[in-house]
Amino acid sequence: MLVTVIAFVPGVARAADLFQPLEHRQVKLGGEIGRRIDLTVEGNLLKVNVDGDFLKPFQEKKLQGGFVGLGMLIDATVRLAAYTGEPKVIALKRHLVTETIKTQEPDGYIGMVVPASRMWKLWDLSEMAYIVYGLTSDYRLFEERVSLAAARRLADYILARWTAEPQGDPTEGGVTMEMACVGLERAFLTLSEATGDARFRDFCLFKRKLRQWDMPITTGRWGRVEGHAYAYLATCLAQLHLRRAEPGELAPTRRAMDFLVRGDGLAVTGACGDHECWHDTQSGTINLGETCATAYLLRVLDELLRQEGNSRCGDIMERTILNALFGAQSPDGRKVRYYTPFDGPRSYFPGDRYCCPNNFRRIVSELPTFVYYRTGKGLAINLYTASSARLDLGEGVSLAVRQETDYPSSGNVTIRLDPSKPVPFPLLLRIPRWCSAATVRTNGKAAEKPVPGGTFFRLEQTWKSGDVVRLEMPMPLRLVKGRKTQGGRVAVLRGPMVFCLNRTQRESLKSVDLRLLTLQSESLQGPTPDKSVRPEGLACTAQFWSAGAWYPHVAADQQLVLTEYADPAGEATFFHVPNPNAAQYVDDELISKN
Repeated sequence: MLVTVIAFVPGVARAADLFQPLEHRQVKLGGEIGRRIDLTVEGNLLKVNVDGDFLKPFQEKKLQGGFVGLGMLIDATVRLAAYTGEPKVIALKRHLVTETIKTQEPDGYIGMVVPASRMWKLWDLSEMAYIVYGLTSDYRLFEERVSLAAARRLADYILARWTAEPQGDPTEGGVTMEMACVGLERAFLTLSEATGDARFRDFCLFKRKLRQWDMPITTGRWGRVEGHAYAYLATCLAQLHLRRAEPGELAPTRRAMDFLVRGDGLAVTGACGDHECWHDTQSGTINLGETCATAYLLRVLDELLRQEGNSRCGDIMERTILNALFGAQSPDGRKVRYYTPFDGPRSYFPGDRYCCPNNFRRIVSELPTFVYYRTGKGLAINLYTASSARLDLGEGVSLAVRQETDYPSSGNVTIRLDPSKPVPFPLLLRIPRWCSAATVRTNGKAAEKPVPGGTFFRLEQTWKSGDVVRLEMPMPLRLVKGRKTQGGRVAVLRGPMVFCLNRTQRESLKSVDLRLLTLQSESLQGPTPDKSVRPEGLACTAQFWSAGAWYPHVAADQQLVLTEYADPAGEATFFHVPNPNAAQYVDDELISKN
């Protein structure tokens, strides 16, 4: 058996992806990720008023502008139909697609805007772009040629108008072109691949000049909103997509990743941005973490992982999914947040339309493709959750793989391998940076030494049916130092999970500024089972001094419970401590200082 630790070097363009995700139908997820997908389907998607809220505006075509997100909804429904195979989800997909195509006009237009305002009224281009993308997804996952034909006619409409009206300007309201056209380039690149029609890719290359796009990181929301994180990441994603056919360096993506991991742009919850725009103050109040930015950060990380194999991408993905993303969803799945702050109360968006609710559904529908990846002739496991997958290894050999785990409640994962016949291939396991030393056992035999975090651990041997790999990653509670405006404060983490304080647990906290509590670090205990946030959830307890207490010379007077960050009533994540320079406090492992 060959055992090595690999860490790929980022920044090198390659002709083929190092990691190739499994398709939706190849994977079935349990655990918290699977539960959240099911919750999104049953509690949200199937309860949306698709006829009244989404289809009706496209059937009537009476609006002057605006954004509904019909194409986003189609895309999410297509993927969830492919993943679940549920007749009611498939029926909803067919209904959405059929009724949308019925609204297509002879010139190819699908939209909700009156003729005089089409194309150049703000958000009409973006609305059309996501319809192109959603219909193309229906073709890719269900081979629906009528959907592809409709997507192509709509894209032709956009091309014709863009060519005939070079003076057209969709940036009404003083926003950037990236915002006004968000989603357009990736939709056209995907359509070009599906149809083999180079005109759509050439539009991105020569009209949109996608390869040359090189916008700097601008913090704050001002001017033409140049710092819009969602639009920036969406354009980075399109550049990454284009890179497969047009190799080259990715300065904006590098710049964004550097800003996040070295420039204080990433919050401890895995969220980024304030009031939709880049921010680096580490303030976590009302407008932190737009759900659209969370979704597109995950997509960019997935693309980087595919193309470069850097395990840090997976480390950030799991932190973002389990905290920022799931923290945006109500316990019953019905509501979604526009923003998910870690400091102060959180609120839900009051509807199912617009960008954030739809991008939430879309990114949840993509989670099945973030767990397992093909790596040449082998398999990489990026996310740990109870799950199963089946794939073809080539030469007539199939592989069934199953994860048995309660992750993230513990760091213990059992991986069962069942190839159709004995076959050699590499198995890569992502060892997260929060893990100081993992133990890996193959059929009971441990690797020669513990495996450090921050790598993909590679096991290579001839595998046979019944082989078992056990991964053990110790998960002690840790106190992570705050940065910038959180200086002198710490957050409580365990593995990828962030903990928070819910004031409703204590009447005495009702009118207290939670930022004035002081944590007695040595009193931190746990974890203990807690089902208030998820069925297999955890909590921890700690002693706190009340606001104004003469710490540390008096006893801490409150014992409080800290729950997982997805607690819908969570309000405080960073806590003041008497000695912010104590040796027990650690830097966030996702943040790099070099």
